[in-house]
Amino acid sequence: MNYWLLKSEPNTWSWENQKNVKSEPWDGVRNYQASNNLKAMKIGDRAFFYHSVNERRIVGIVEIVKEYYPDHTDESGRFGMVDVKAIEDVKNFVTLSDIKEDPRLDHLPLVKQSRLSVSPIDDESWEIIYNKTQNK
Repeated sequence: MNYWLLKSEPNTWSWENQKNVKSEPWDGVRNYQASNNLKAMKIGDRAFFYHSVNERRIVGIVEIVKEYYPDHTDESGRFGMVDVKAIEDVKNFVTLSDIKEDPRLDHLPLVKQSRLSVSPIDDESWEIIYNKTQNK
């Protein structure tokens, strides 16, 4: 299993929106690096659901339920999407500041490439962040 972080603007698509649907396409990605990350996702992979903009925090966990396919919102036909479903609320929101304060996480794209909307999370970093979401 691989791990990821998916950013969403809460006023566009929030964690509450995600929880209210069975599964939903993660569409609208127009950055090639983020798109390549979507292409690498496999069914069963997990991702932190991150509210960007003013909140800047992890608010939930989703699972990839459909692998990369063409994005119907992309008129150019160059980009694709995956489908995700909500699987878990976090007990404790983990903010961008929390992540930046932990030197074990300073290599993450969330820290180094803050505008990247879809990014990988290595196994060790996933465990560290997941434990923070569970108050461990």
